[in-house]
Amino acid sequence: MKIFDAHFHIIDHAFPVQENQGYMPPHYPVVAYLKDTKNLHVAGGAIVSGSFQGFDQGYLLHALEQLGDNYCGVTQLPASVTDAEILSLHEKGVRALRFNIQRGGSEDLTQLDYFARRVHELVGWHSELYMDAKLIPDIEHTIRTLPAVSIDHLGLSEEGLPHLLRLVDSGVRVKATGFGRVELDVQNALFALHEVNKEALLFGTDLPSTRAKRPFETSDITLIQQTFSEKEAQRILYDNAQAWYFKK
Repeated sequence: MKIFDAHFHIIDHAFPVQENQGYMPPHYPVVAYLKDTKNLHVAGGAIVSGSFQGFDQGYLLHALEQLGDNYCGVTQLPASVTDAEILSLHEKGVRALRFNIQRGGSEDLTQLDYFARRVHELVGWHSELYMDAKLIPDIEHTIRTLPAVSIDHLGLSEEGLPHLLRLVDSGVRVKATGFGRVELDVQNALFALHEVNKEALLFGTDLPSTRAKRPFETSDITLIQQTFSEKEAQRILYDNAQAWYFKK
């Protein structure tokens, strides 16, 4: 069963990497990612910028050049970025804007409404939020009115799941990623989210699982295959994310 890896990180120390909250990530270049996924039938994916990479685009563009056309980028940008810079990044394979509320390193939430709309209108990007879903009520109205949004790592917490389910019902996507970093019953969350919207779940490995209590394991894929029918599992593991990132 093929996979579109909707969430993984490339950390190349040949490019700027900054300590975040006392944490410095390990070197994890494209060659390491390809080695770790060589038996997973990965047929594309999304490289996600981390808090420790700030607004650097060099590592991302270099990684996209190495991985090819089936891969795209999720970047962090300041709201002051020019339209020309956004258009250039789009041309080079970037397809989404990330707001890292959990760890920082990105533009802050005061810019969410303006910036998310701007990149969507200009190049069709969606916006990705790394946040605990228990905080959703504070910005729920804004999220609901945005054109395209996804939430990372199943929303992180059991407390946040009811809020996340409401958003999924309105079209928000959810990354089925980071099973070793969340504080919830993963299988129950997957099932509940899928019941609300069959297109919502986007699987990703979260490699190299920086700061996770438990890194990615192939059992994370097996869990999805055991929870859903073969057709449903294929949508979660590949179809949903491929269609989300490479909109026609």
